[in-house]
Amino acid sequence: MTENAALSGVRVLDFTRVLAGPFCTMLLADMGADVIKVESLQGDDTRQWGPPWYESAGEQVSAYYLSVNRNKRSIALNLKHPAGQQIARELAAQSDIVVENLKPGGMSAFGLGYEDLRVIQPALVYASITGYGQQGLYSERPGYDFVIQAQSGLMSITGPETGEPYKMGVAISDVIAGLFAATSILAALRHAEKTGVGQHLDISLLDTSLAALVNIASGALVSSLPAERYGNAHPSIVPYQLFDAEDGPFALAVGNDRQYAAMCSVIGRPDLVTDARFATNPDRVANRDALIGILQTIFRTRKAEDWLDALLKAGIPAGPLNTVQAALHDPHVQARGIVQEVSFLDDMLKMIGPVVGFSETPAEIRAAPPRLGEHTDTILQGIGYGNEAIAQMRERGGIL
Repeated sequence: MTENAALSGVRVLDFTRVLAGPFCTMLLADMGADVIKVESLQGDDTRQWGPPWYESAGEQVSAYYLSVNRNKRSIALNLKHPAGQQIARELAAQSDIVVENLKPGGMSAFGLGYEDLRVIQPALVYASITGYGQQGLYSERPGYDFVIQAQSGLMSITGPETGEPYKMGVAISDVIAGLFAATSILAALRHAEKTGVGQHLDISLLDTSLAALVNIASGALVSSLPAERYGNAHPSIVPYQLFDAEDGPFALAVGNDRQYAAMCSVIGRPDLVTDARFATNPDRVANRDALIGILQTIFRTRKAEDWLDALLKAGIPAGPLNTVQAALHDPHVQARGIVQEVSFLDDMLKMIGPVVGFSETPAEIRAAPPRLGEHTDTILQGIGYGNEAIAQMRERGGIL
């Protein structure tokens, strides 16, 4: 472990699987926390979620699992077995943070709920990530990202103006919940370090997805106007969308009247600045169809790269419509070191590395995602178990 990492010396006991929880705990691990990933004897579900697969040394590991489990140690426990429960309690007694994403009451059934563990570790920060929260009308429902995107309203504002709404191409409700969980854990950890008092954090995919609606939710609360879909356009800013160039689309985001005037100069239409229909942003929003039609005709006359060069030189936000592969190979992305490598099996595994730069306590990839139960023995030895005791528990089905 890197000694100067921000969370060096902090131990996280991670009972999560799939995406929201593992994403949260990976962020903590990147910042230096010792994250012990507690898996069932069958392992995290995502180990089998492929293709695509990473294949090396005769092994096959899902890209999904690899994406959110680096910098962790894996211990495989049978939490239905008394030995597995006892080990989990002993690890919790030496941990600062517990993160779990079972249904409400699931951890308590194993004697591992917050009220159980705070007795042995009063300063414990205990984060529960669920679909609908610990209480409420829907608290017993399973929470899956796709359903949450639909139920939260996120899906209703995503997709083309007509036709059915679309989910995001990534499990965004899981990611949002993981981010809220990580930031909330750090706040609770600071409080615990100052006071010696831990707390239980109730993190819901539905709640955090509603929070992610930000200005859209605010608009729905302060007005009677429905939140509509605008495809790739913006409900409150024009022009702010994709435009088709001669050879394909590009993105243009004109955020204020100054940028609009500069854009009109670039396209050789200064008259559009003084046109009363388009003089201010509210005017452009009111007359969006007329303006977009004019601009689209103009942008089709040149290649996307030509427009981007001219627009960016004039200080107007614009960019290419990249595929994921193109974005990952963008020279700026490469210069920033976003794609990193770590030794894994018999090869080098490429990953999106930590994306926040810390000037004094850098986050880093220290280790590849662990194999199932890879660290079971060393973790148990670290809390006082001998080889014979470990072998007996393995024979009895308490550990893998």
